[in-house]
Amino acid sequence: MRPFLIAALLGTTMLSLPGTAHAQAMTADEAAALRAELATLKAQVQTLETRLDAATLAPPVAAPAPTVPAAPPVTAKPATEISWKGAPEIKTADGWSFKPRGRVQVDVAGVDTPAGVTGARGGMKTEFRRVYLGVDGKIPGGVSYRVEADIANSSVELTDVYFTYGTGPLSVTVGQIKPFWSLDEMTSDLFTSFMERAAFAQAFGFERKVGLSAQYKGGDLLVQAGVFGDNANDLLDDSNNSIGADGRIVWMPKLGNTQLHLGGSVHWRDFNDPAATIRYRARPFAHTTDVRLVDTRLLDASGERGMGVEAAVISGPFHAAGEGFWQTAKRPGLADPTFFGGYAEVGMVLTPGDARGYKDGGFDRLKPSKPITEGGIGAFEVNARYDHLDLNDAGIIGGRQRTMLVGLVWAPIDYIRLTANYGRVKITDAAIATATGDRDYSADTFGLRTQIDF
Repeated sequence: MRPFLIAALLGTTMLSLPGTAHAQAMTADEAAALRAELATLKAQVQTLETRLDAATLAPPVAAPAPTVPAAPPVTAKPATEISWKGAPEIKTADGWSFKPRGRVQVDVAGVDTPAGVTGARGGMKTEFRRVYLGVDGKIPGGVSYRVEADIANSSVELTDVYFTYGTGPLSVTVGQIKPFWSLDEMTSDLFTSFMERAAFAQAFGFERKVGLSAQYKGGDLLVQAGVFGDNANDLLDDSNNSIGADGRIVWMPKLGNTQLHLGGSVHWRDFNDPAATIRYRARPFAHTTDVRLVDTRLLDASGERGMGVEAAVISGPFHAAGEGFWQTAKRPGLADPTFFGGYAEVGMVLTPGDARGYKDGGFDRLKPSKPITEGGIGAFEVNARYDHLDLNDAGIIGGRQRTMLVGLVWAPIDYIRLTANYGRVKITDAAIATATGDRDYSADTFGLRTQIDF
């Protein structure tokens, strides 16, 4: 490019010379003018070369990049979520969960009987009725678990300890649970109408047992069945070889705002021990005394069988429930006695907008719509029950216990509950006579429970 510039400049200079320059010799002045013009031309060429070199070496200027609008931020789902259900519940996105659980129930209760029956053993006493501590949660793949123990009164007793598998209406459970007896028994002690369950549940030995069970819950139908050994603590005895089977079926349709409950259960047990004995007995409602006013004493038996019916209705603030259970002791070579227990109950939630809860074949939590934490008074419920237990049959005189109970429940918030009860107990053929030898008499029982759960 540079020779082209020089040639162009020289051509321009030659054209500017006089037209006769080529025909005659230049004068001295003309030669001097030509040299001066060539010097000027040379300086111009050098200036052009310098500018050209600068333009060649300078980096290219990039065009400004087009402006792209920023994408809206994306909030990723956290790997771990923590919620509050009376205690922190931790859940992960891949299906794990973990939650501590527990309950504390402190009772003040007593029994007032005629002279000579209970003495100081029936007076007003205080006890930790239950102190449960445990955990539950889920494992990916449809497995849930619970491990829990009662540490009340300086002892440790396993309660619910199990694994359950099932992602649909059918589930299978292995471990220690409650066999499938009775609406009152399958309702958690946190949500029962009174401080203690029906007398027949205690008398007939309803307790958790180790076994394998299955449950189907589809729509309005609940079916439960299982095969069980004995309670985990009792299985520490090597001579305990008993085995049993239990089943329960519940129809629980909801008609508008009315919840219905109709069900039945069966029980069979073989003690599998020729020297086995059985004993049916019950406290006079209050758990603070160990005195049993109805008691069959020890009976030789090879096993037992039972059958129960149950019904309940919840309609707005009103509820009613009733049950009956027949327990037969199998006694080889002797008549088989059949004992009976049952109850009938009505109740009403007094605070507007509140109702007794129901879930999966049992009564559930009473949740106040206006708890005290929101300026309300919590939820109040009143209940009345007639409870009946008959341990007389086939020559066995265990006595009859009939109790009229009234109670008041106050739930200031979801997880705190106070229960006050009074009962009038009438005993016939009592196991313990009065100071005058009378075995037919009445007693009064009362109690107050404060509980918290999480």
